[in-house]
Amino acid sequence: MAYRRLLVEAIDFAALRRELELPEGFPPAAQAQAEAAAVEVKLPDVDRTDLPFVTIDPPGSRDLDQAVCLFRRDGGGYRVHYAIADVASYVAPDSPLEAETWRRGQTVYLPDGKVPLHPAVLSEGAVSLLPGVDRAAVVWTIDVSAEGDTVAVHLERARVRSRAKLAYEGVQADVDAGRLTEAIALLPELGRLLIARGLERGAINLPMPDQEIEPHDGSWRLSLRAPLPAEEWNAQISLLTGRAAAGIMLAGKIGMLRTMPPPDPEAVDRLRVAARGLGVSWPDGATVGQVLAALDPAEPKAAAFVDEAAELLRGAGYTAFAGEVPQQPLHSAVADAYAHVTAPLRRLADRYVTEVCLALYEGREVPAWAAAALPELPAVMSGTDRVASAAERGAVDLVEATVLAGRIGETFPAVVLDTNHGKPGGTVALDEPAVRARCDGDLTAGDRVTVRLTQADPTKRLVRFTLA
Repeated sequence: MAYRRLLVEAIDFAALRRELELPEGFPPAAQAQAEAAAVEVKLPDVDRTDLPFVTIDPPGSRDLDQAVCLFRRDGGGYRVHYAIADVASYVAPDSPLEAETWRRGQTVYLPDGKVPLHPAVLSEGAVSLLPGVDRAAVVWTIDVSAEGDTVAVHLERARVRSRAKLAYEGVQADVDAGRLTEAIALLPELGRLLIARGLERGAINLPMPDQEIEPHDGSWRLSLRAPLPAEEWNAQISLLTGRAAAGIMLAGKIGMLRTMPPPDPEAVDRLRVAARGLGVSWPDGATVGQVLAALDPAEPKAAAFVDEAAELLRGAGYTAFAGEVPQQPLHSAVADAYAHVTAPLRRLADRYVTEVCLALYEGREVPAWAAAALPELPAVMSGTDRVASAAERGAVDLVEATVLAGRIGETFPAVVLDTNHGKPGGTVALDEPAVRARCDGDLTAGDRVTVRLTQADPTKRLVRFTLA
């Protein structure tokens, strides 16, 4: 997989942390509670350490929420075992630690270090699904037919033990070399099947490369990287589990979903017009997701179409319900009802949604502390989503401005990603370095252009170009 990189000198992200009012440490009472829980909480009696779970995460990660192992089912299809870190067993309701996690909402990632949802003694220690040690988990066992349909779901608290901590690049290399470990030997096959079924339903995945900032020998490296197939396949297991969770809660008429309204038909019509203008093939009967899946985002006009398609994915939120199911329960990018349950170490809502699912599956009343939290969670999660997004975008903006500082007046080859719909200006992506920024001038989406740098201000985290 190709990377585009540029090294820059040390950058201080402290101002961004202060601007977003990110906490620097945990209150003493919350920290003490976490340390006590790390040694006092007993593991579940149900023993599933016989299952050869492995984790797949970015290299260096220690807050490991999920572990997976896959088998073929007798008679065809697949059996997915997905172990999720059992955070709720370590965070008592109405406690200082619970209150602090509500203040944080989710783990916020910055290049110089994360601001974790939970103290490291839990998130990188006693609760994390690290290899070679027994851990408490909520284990989802999902049977999938040979056609990719969910046919059965089993849910339980259990003791698990991960066999290995794998990274995406290593997994992809093993796939390419034909030496994938047995526990996930079926991942490419099942992942491709689930992707295909999602596209048939109308799911939309934007094949857009990510701008990433990585530490490197005391400096920072700005990269543009497309997701590996192994990442997409692994994400399908999480989506499968989230869909199973949504089904349980909708049947029980209580819970919280991650929702996104269907695209406005007029927006889809505008996208069809854009496809014709950009020369993007849209076969009769093809969904938006199928059109996107056939593109190479490295091709300029395809990249512009992907950027245009992103406009369809608006209005994501959290919908809590009790007694009656929501009128609009779907997440349009998933093309199904879906819930967040697979990242409780890093996302507050998952802990409560998991408890709802466990209670409903076991046929018992949802714990009062979990039910009471549901109406309050959407606002908290939406707010912390904004903070996390601002942190990510602010860090990239700062690095981009630092990379280009001192180069005012230079010209760069670029691709026009979007325009201001009839007004001058738009957004361009440079070939090198991996920068996306606003550009003035008469632009046409999908065109290759030369742009001149007019502003690069690290203090304001601002970069701007004009058409050369």
